[in-house]
Amino acid sequence: MIVAVGLSHRDAPIDIREHLAIDKEQLPELLARLVARPAVSEAAVLSTCNRVEVYAVALDGTDAGLEAAASDLVRELDDWAALHGGVGFARHLKRRVGADAVLHLFRVASSLDSLVIGEPQILGQVKDALEHARASRSVGRYLERAMSKALHVAKRVRTETAVGAGQVSVASIAVDLARQIFGDLTGRAAVLLGAGEMAEGAARALIAAGARLIVVNRSRERGESLAADMGGTYRPWEQLVDALVEADVVVASTSARGFVVTRPMVASIAKARRGKSLFFVDIAVPRDVEPAVNELENVYLYDVDDLAQVVSESMRERRVEAERAERLVAHEAAQLAAWVDSLQVTPTVVALRAQVRRALAAEIDRSLAGRLKHLPEDDRRALALMADAAVNRVLHTPVTRLRALAGEARADDAVQLIEHLFALPDVEVASGAAADEPEAPAPPTPPAHNGSLPR
Repeated sequence: MIVAVGLSHRDAPIDIREHLAIDKEQLPELLARLVARPAVSEAAVLSTCNRVEVYAVALDGTDAGLEAAASDLVRELDDWAALHGGVGFARHLKRRVGADAVLHLFRVASSLDSLVIGEPQILGQVKDALEHARASRSVGRYLERAMSKALHVAKRVRTETAVGAGQVSVASIAVDLARQIFGDLTGRAAVLLGAGEMAEGAARALIAAGARLIVVNRSRERGESLAADMGGTYRPWEQLVDALVEADVVVASTSARGFVVTRPMVASIAKARRGKSLFFVDIAVPRDVEPAVNELENVYLYDVDDLAQVVSESMRERRVEAERAERLVAHEAAQLAAWVDSLQVTPTVVALRAQVRRALAAEIDRSLAGRLKHLPEDDRRALALMADAAVNRVLHTPVTRLRALAGEARADDAVQLIEHLFALPDVEVASGAAADEPEAPAPPTPPAHNGSLPR
């Protein structure tokens, strides 16, 4: 029932990913377009600097329905990318359906698919994706449960394994690379372009290494606040070039749709810099710094894909813990998949129980109105309880075996046979409490006026 379509740093390079970057202001429009697709009933969008993925629920839970929903998502994302300069985007998108999609969602939330395995930011980003979907009313019962479960699993991974231990992060990698260029960072000028969470983390790491911070941001209020919080100074956006003249390290993370730092801009300040080295860490998607600046003398540029290679060489110590986390995630994903599979047979189980209860109730009503009308209320209540227990006993084995078939191809045949043999009314997809009906619910006390079974 769950479908996932999108791409990440593992599937496509940054020059492809940046065409699909989605601002939070654009999310309501995209979510509305996604759930308007004929095969899709629910949707949420996860958009970070390293991935853009849609998690959705297929209107039809069959294999064909899942594939139709995945195709709808691919078409919509391809159309969206085309609106923002992307061409022929569909071939880059990776699709996952059913249990594979659930497992992927859990791995992403648990930071097992991140650029830096164990990094904490992704947990908040998945939570934000769910909140945006709630606000847009594009998430319903099934996706709500899947994403909430993914957040629960991610928290278990962080508390029950050491996958997030150590200091390997984009921020720490940026500091290590800066040290390779400058040696001691004490007194070096670190310029922060924008005020994103990742850039802020890198800036904090640079400050801890002794650098002094200069925040350049379009929003004066946000820039001054961030500079004050981090013990730095603020410069208005109009003074960007002056800040670059002074900078040793530049961390770029704005939400601009084009380059804010260009090759001509950096070339124009070479004389004023007098040959000083300039190190850019561009963690924005779309990118903030034109790649051609790397061609200039004494200028060094790393984007998120460049950082990925450096990070992978620093992750050996976490791999054992990651294996433990993978087992935990796989177990939790299998449990959710089993719940989803059970929805295939739950409506039939509910309808079957209701049918048998109605038949018994009708017979008891006739008896209580005739030969047994002399029975006192206590006996009527006992009779109702006995009949309800009989329903559970008679149906226990067929219901247990039907539930065991959930998720198998032959489950549909078994459901159709039971509906035919018992002449069950039209059964719709389970919703509300019915999908989680317990195997043998405690019978409520029957109405006192005729002792009939609960309907």
